[in-house]
Amino acid sequence: MSQRTALIIDDEPDILELLEITLGRMNVHTRSAHNVQEAYQWLSREHFDLCLTDMRLPDGTGLDIIKYVQKHHSRTPIAMITAYGCIETATQALKAGAFDFITKPVDLVRLRELVASALRLQQHKTLAPVTDSPLLGNSTPMQTLRQQIDKLARSQAPVYISGESGSGKELVARQIHRQGSRAALPFIAINCGAIPTELMESEFFGHKKGSFTGANEDKPGLFEAAHGGTLFLDEVADLPLSMQVKLLRALQEKAIRPVGSQQEQLVDVRILSATHKNLAQEVAAERFRQDLYYRLNVIELSVPPLRERPEDIELLSNAILTRLCAGAAPVYLDAQALEKLLNYTFPGNVRELENILERAYTLAEGDCIQRQDLHFPHAALHQAASSESSTTSAAQSATARPEELEQVDNLEGHLEDIERKLITQALEETRWNRTAAAERLGLSFRSLRYRLKKLGID
Repeated sequence: MSQRTALIIDDEPDILELLEITLGRMNVHTRSAHNVQEAYQWLSREHFDLCLTDMRLPDGTGLDIIKYVQKHHSRTPIAMITAYGCIETATQALKAGAFDFITKPVDLVRLRELVASALRLQQHKTLAPVTDSPLLGNSTPMQTLRQQIDKLARSQAPVYISGESGSGKELVARQIHRQGSRAALPFIAINCGAIPTELMESEFFGHKKGSFTGANEDKPGLFEAAHGGTLFLDEVADLPLSMQVKLLRALQEKAIRPVGSQQEQLVDVRILSATHKNLAQEVAAERFRQDLYYRLNVIELSVPPLRERPEDIELLSNAILTRLCAGAAPVYLDAQALEKLLNYTFPGNVRELENILERAYTLAEGDCIQRQDLHFPHAALHQAASSESSTTSAAQSATARPEELEQVDNLEGHLEDIERKLITQALEETRWNRTAAAERLGLSFRSLRYRLKKLGID
């Protein structure tokens, strides 16, 4: 690999010397500028694999240089050097397009990690460009989303991914990781709402042997497991306030302290977070810390719901059916089935589309999914009623007497109980001959097999 070149912009001779020596030991050739105009001259004459700039310069600021690099050399990563504790300044730099930031006094371990990460990004773009994306869709919202991901992948800034349940927030997070400099390193996803409160600190930061009852050995936490890579905090709004404080400190200090340990250890992770809730409203309701909100929401990326990109439904449906048919005969949607999908608003987004098609694929006869094979959730029947020629069941539900509705607490569960009894009775009468039971119930064998799996009947 040819020697890399970095531009260092700082008006303090001691800082310049420290950075030049450190990068030189990493086999990175350096050029030095003492002010903004000198930096512009170097940038117009040479190509650089990395830029490091101080915030305060005699004739301007590091933000001016970041904006210049973003405009004229967008593929060159640039990092900001800020005074300790100036999180607001660092946030401004990241929003302006900085790759990352480092605080004074400069920590050499952190500096080397930053430089290595920036050079990996350049190598990743040169050797392994990402041309295929799992984020399918030719609609304008999806094209915009992919462009934003491509830009954010070149940064180390924390990204808050907002969007409705089922819209693909984790897929977006994985794609940011996959296209960035940390692609070859771990991607650790955690659902913050799925961890018991009493185990949360240990899960995040790890623990030492004997630190509490049941801690029989040292255990690394998720931060340590993601070291060098990306930590994705899904449903971050579900974190209790006590854990929010500890997470904020870990993000500010870039260090963690395992439960039972007296020593902090540095961690290098990029933080991506998501929730289906409105995080700003959670802050206003004092259920989420404002300082943590600003720390996580340096850049917000919104994932569009499926109803805002109906032109992608056919492409997504074909891709889902192709996956479901892997190793088997292909199954297709007929025109009326596709029309039914296009007239539905998908409150559960892409995840709901997958569930609807998986059920239809299992229950459909032959190689074509027809309109009647598509079943939408009961809670959303009224949304599809306008596209249905018959709405008898919906009308019956709407006109049912209140006392009848109160007798059934869970309609879905009640219907499953009835279905389970009928299937079990048919199996018993046919001595558990599934083919004969399917015929007695008027179902295909594939349909019966699906229902047995769904209802947990062995």
